[in-house]
Amino acid sequence: MSRSRPTRADGGDLLQVDRSAMRPLAERMRPATLDEMVGQRRLLTEGTALRTAVEAGKIHSMVLWGPPGCGKTTLALLLAHYADAEFKAISAVLSGLPEVRQVLAEAAHRFDGGRRTVLFVDEVHRFNKSQQDAFLPHIERGTIVFVGATTENPSFELNSALLSRCRVHVMESVSPDDILESLHRALADVERGLGDRGLRIADDLLRLIAVAADGDVRRALTLLEIAAELAGEGGEVTGSTIEQVLADRTRRFDKGGEQFYDQISALHKCVRSSNPDAALYWLTRMLDGGCDPGYLARRMTRMAVEDVGLADPRALQMSIDAWDTFDRLGSPEGELALAQLVIYLASTAKSNAGYMAFNQAKRDVREYGTQDVPMHFRNAPTKLMKELGYGTGYQYDHDAEGGIALDQTAFPDAMGERIYYQPVARGMEIKLKDKLDALRAARAEAIRKAREVGGD
Repeated sequence: MSRSRPTRADGGDLLQVDRSAMRPLAERMRPATLDEMVGQRRLLTEGTALRTAVEAGKIHSMVLWGPPGCGKTTLALLLAHYADAEFKAISAVLSGLPEVRQVLAEAAHRFDGGRRTVLFVDEVHRFNKSQQDAFLPHIERGTIVFVGATTENPSFELNSALLSRCRVHVMESVSPDDILESLHRALADVERGLGDRGLRIADDLLRLIAVAADGDVRRALTLLEIAAELAGEGGEVTGSTIEQVLADRTRRFDKGGEQFYDQISALHKCVRSSNPDAALYWLTRMLDGGCDPGYLARRMTRMAVEDVGLADPRALQMSIDAWDTFDRLGSPEGELALAQLVIYLASTAKSNAGYMAFNQAKRDVREYGTQDVPMHFRNAPTKLMKELGYGTGYQYDHDAEGGIALDQTAFPDAMGERIYYQPVARGMEIKLKDKLDALRAARAEAIRKAREVGGD
């Protein structure tokens, strides 16, 4: 039996239905004017340089740097709208050099006809050097108004040649209050939003969505749309509905990206600053975001040797033990060992004296090159080596008074005795400092006297 083609109730063809209604809520509610944009007050408040230029249609090539969902794509669309320019978008993830060249050729043809093109390049940091260089002559000639969007620091990810031709505008994460405004607008908008659905939702539940979106307007609208689908036409979005919608939410975290390095930097500096509460917060943030716990254990072991050092030698062993404990227990049980470790590292005495001493020794090694070992320190396993003076004058410390041959020099002759390690007056280094200060003074005096005797 043949099947008839499905039709709408009013007799119209289903295939002729308005496809705009099929677009996600976040796309339907994309701001059509600068006044509809939420957040970004520093850049887009009335009277700011960028807003004034955009409203006058005097747009320039730029790089928009900011987190996901802060409005980079929307701003690029508005630039083209206010400048009455053609808008073209490509993604550095999906597009290769042939597609870039085709888009640039079309823009050049359009430019010759008297119309500008705003070329929006999403995730521009993913383009390699040659792909980024392809835009340069077109930006210089004015063929395109280049708008690159990136979540990564442009200083590290973009060519200096491209950066020199663009202004970098930093866009900020959108606050919950601003996201709340966007959600209210979507609930009230009959044409583009959910205004015709008759939904009911309490303000405190709507705020939960705004907070859970973590600065991402697009994410907030997507969560609201899911909640609306669960509630149904004319239904109420309840606390139970919100609980379902937000059950699997995660905080924003970019493994290996700018945010990743910012957070590990914050963790390290909180440990160094002896702030265990803040250090625990950043550790938890990174674990929550999916950071490899093994990486965190390795970094905290580094903190134990760089920032705690010999002020508390137990810290290094605790780091190894916590690392081993996590490897044995896994997640989530093993994460408690890492949490306890970061609290201890941040709470205990600190000293970078060993770290600084090592760096000074490395500088001397580079500066002085390959220096000979003093003759009295050289091993003399053969008769020839003994005849050449190897080992001559060596003093066996255990036979010396006090167990230390104080007048015995140890550095290469060209360098003289040097001091790298300067213990701090904190933790266990207090005792080390007292001992070494006395020992160094005695050694300097003994070497001085030995040289006087040798001079005589």
